[in-house]
Amino acid sequence: MKPLFIWAGGKNRMLKKYAGCLPSTFDKYIEPFFGGGAMFVWAYNKNPDAEFVINDVNESIISIYREIKNNLEPFQHRLNELEKEYLPLEKPERKKWFYELRKEHAYDYEKWSKTEEAATLYFLMKTAFNGIWQINKNTNNRFGTPFGLGKQKDKVYDRDVVLWWHNALQKATILSEDFEDVVKNHAVEGSYVFMDPPYRNSFTQYATDFNDAEQERVIDSLKFCQQVGATGLLSNRDAGDSFFEDRWDVTKIKYFDVTYTAGRRKKTEDGFKAKRAREVLLLTTP
Repeated sequence: MKPLFIWAGGKNRMLKKYAGCLPSTFDKYIEPFFGGGAMFVWAYNKNPDAEFVINDVNESIISIYREIKNNLEPFQHRLNELEKEYLPLEKPERKKWFYELRKEHAYDYEKWSKTEEAATLYFLMKTAFNGIWQINKNTNNRFGTPFGLGKQKDKVYDRDVVLWWHNALQKATILSEDFEDVVKNHAVEGSYVFMDPPYRNSFTQYATDFNDAEQERVIDSLKFCQQVGATGLLSNRDAGDSFFEDRWDVTKIKYFDVTYTAGRRKKTEDGFKAKRAREVLLLTTP
């Protein structure tokens, strides 16, 4: 199975590289920076009987997971209504329709139920430029990502994917709290805690101010995992300095070469190209 939506920095492509670092067993899975939830898919398939705690400070994203978990039928009803309006349109009309719906979501959302609001956001995300989350002043500081390619043919979203998430989330506690509180309130011996915060010096900040003081708090949370006997993994970007090496045992740091295709592309004479980079993975065990 796959995430509900494409998320810049999502871990689909990294799972194979992480294979040797992932725990073989765990009783509880905790993810304080949930985003698209690619690692959750791995964890659920690994042990569907585990206890799950998922969290993201982005309440709008969390609302999608909550509504899929608790109100699947009306959530899909709203999606299907929007899909019926969108699919018959040609691309220019789709683009115009998208921006009208985005404006409605920005300024007139109070007329909707929480389920309708979450479903509308999900539909916008599925038809917007993939993988980039923007919050704009001209969209009332709500979802403001531009229109995508508009190439959908017979569907906008995958019913089977949404149903899988509905079933998988039934055993999950879904939160929108401070990440450090989530770790300290839920991590215990036998837990697997995966932390994927906004990367250092990254364009893709998801409307959050995540400076190095915040990165220090993430490392402190990893230290807490180590203290209580939880398996902890912290993923981040190597910014070319020794920030992580100065704060963590270098024998418990792994490096992976990656190519960024969204949000971190390099400008060249021939246009924007995928940018090569290096990611770091801090571990509680070697």
